[in-house]
This record gives sequence, structure tokens and C-alpha cells, in this order.
Amino acid sequence: MLKQGFKDLLKNYTNHLNHVNELWEEIQNHYSGVERHYHNLEHLENLFKRLKRIKPYITNWNSILFAVYYHDIIYSPTQNDNEIKSAELAVSRLKKIMVPEEVIKSCQEMILATQSHLLSQNEDINYFTDADLSILGESRENYMIYCKNIRKEYSIYPDEIYRAGRMKLLNQLLKRQRIFHTKYFFAKFESQAKRNLNQELLFLSENKSL
Repeated sequence: MLKQGFKDLLKNYTNHLNHVNELWEEIQNHYSGVERHYHNLEHLENLFKRLKRIKPYITNWNSILFAVYYHDIIYSPTQNDNEIKSAELAVSRLKKIMVPEEVIKSCQEMILATQSHLLSQNEDINYFTDADLSILGESRENYMIYCKNIRKEYSIYPDEIYRAGRMKLLNQLLKRQRIFHTKYFFAKFESQAKRNLNQELLFLSENKSL
């Protein structure tokens, strides 16, 4: 579904099949790295499904689709500029196939917004960042799988350092008035997300893991 969805999206901007295939292979290769345990093609698939359900609410659908494919294309747990580099790569690739500037700019803003997942005045951005965080509000079983996969991605760090960083992130999220900004995602995921985060925080504080 991801591959065909990408090809269908690019049909709006280019007829060069070889170029389309090259762009898809680049995306596939990045997200299929052996170090990718959560930020992989399955994550894109889930994000695509989440957003497709609320397509009528989205103003710039093509921009949000491009953001899905490119938002984690550059991902290294040891770096703090992944979103910036991902956005730069997206802009570079989309310019080459003559995607309109406003679509590119919107895509870029969505990718950069995943640095903080803070409330935006742009509702498309809020839908995108909410969808990106929706795993937090999944069932406890799915959340446990997510936690284990994130830990694998950060396996370079010893438990003590990982635990401190993860607890800091969880506390930051829980201190927010609300995790999800849009009515749709708030109603669907907020309560369970807070339960999941608090449970993980408790386990980590006891030097355990989910």
C-alpha cells in the first residue's frame, strides 16, 4: 500500500517512472535499515492508515502524505537534528519533481513540527503530529511492543542513561495540559496515552522496563 500510494501521489507531479522508482527505493532503503525497530515502514503504514480515516478534515492532503513518507527518513538516536535533515531531504527531492512551493513548504513545516509536537495554528500540522504520537494511546500490549522497539533503537546507550532520558521525555509529555491537540485524536487516545505513559514511568522509576 505504501509503495502504490507513493506512486499515485507522484503521478500528480511527474510522469518519469524511473525517477519515481528511484525516490521510492530511497525511502524504502532508509526505513528498512536493520537499526530501525520502530521508525520503519510499519510506522509509515500505521500513520497513513490513521490519517486516511480523517482525510475529510485535512486541507493539504498531498503535503501531509509527503510528510508521512519523509518525516523520519533520516533517523539516528545519537543525533538531535533528524527532523531538520529529513525536512531538507524532502525539500530537495520534491523540488526536483517540480512539486509546487506551497506544497513543499507545508510538508517541510509538518516534518519540523515533529521535533516538539507542540500546538500549531495550522490544523493540518496538529493532525499530523497527533497521528505521529497516536502509538502512545494504543492498547497496553501495543504500547509495550513500541517501548521495546524504541529501546532497541537506543541500544547504544546503557540502561541508566536511557532510563534517565526516557523518563525526562515522559514527564515532559505528562506535564502538558493535553498530549493530543485535535478533538479527534484527543477523544480517541488521550486517556489511554496518559495511562501508558504513567505506567512506563513507574516501571522505569523502579529500574524496570515494560
